[in-house]
Amino acid sequence: MSEQTRQHQRSAMHLAARAALFPLELIGSKSLNALEQVGGGAWLLMDTSGWILRAVFSRRVRLGVPGIVAQLVRVGVRSVFIVSLVSFCVGLILAFQLAPPLEEFGQKEAVANIVGVAILRELGPLIGAIVLTGFAGASIAAEIGTMVVSEEIEALESLALDPIRFLVVPRVIASVISMTVLAVMADVVAVGAALLISVTVLDIPYTTFMTKVLEQAKLVDFGTGIAKSTVFGLLIGVIACANGLGVEGGAAGVGKATTFTVVQSVVAIVMADLAFTAVFFAMKLV
Repeated sequence: MSEQTRQHQRSAMHLAARAALFPLELIGSKSLNALEQVGGGAWLLMDTSGWILRAVFSRRVRLGVPGIVAQLVRVGVRSVFIVSLVSFCVGLILAFQLAPPLEEFGQKEAVANIVGVAILRELGPLIGAIVLTGFAGASIAAEIGTMVVSEEIEALESLALDPIRFLVVPRVIASVISMTVLAVMADVVAVGAALLISVTVLDIPYTTFMTKVLEQAKLVDFGTGIAKSTVFGLLIGVIACANGLGVEGGAAGVGKATTFTVVQSVVAIVMADLAFTAVFFAMKLV
């Protein structure tokens, strides 16, 4: 066997080994990237929490109320219409979809029971969180990412101003407050839409609908939904700010940051929702 043939065989074996190891390399690379992003988000959350605690317990540290109010308007107030629209449509869809199968068993009035619990526990917070992710989360990531690209972050640091305190903290606080309020609003609008269609189209009396809702939906259902929404808002704010601060590569990096923000936020929200549901189930709250 010639030397050239042996080289070809070694090259083929090397390529085969690389092909066999490629899935492991890909999984390892993705896992390390995910861990790096989780670690960066956790570090940003701790730094943000530190500034908030210092502002609460120390008079020398102020968070800047005007900045927080401006972010509340930008993140929360401007999301009211789209969250209301989506919640209204979801309430109508639920009532329309549930009525026919329940009517077969003579339980059409049970639409109110199911709608009340489903919206208060799950759909209200989830709808608000997903809409807020696309509407405000991507915007926050793009805004901070643009500041990174234009070196505004470096300018703040050169003036001894912490970007976490002046950029991240107001946006995270606004996301948490906005998400909590939007979840309550989504609950009210969705239940109201289901009530409207039940009374006008499904021939369920108003008093029957409200009695069924109040019998089935307890205060704990509303409380668990609000607890979820608060955590969802925290996740959206932290993930958006972390992706914005980590922008590299100019305008293309800003685009990637906004895309990653939406994808990561939705995944984090669904996973957090699953964790909450498992905990509440173990505590017999569902």
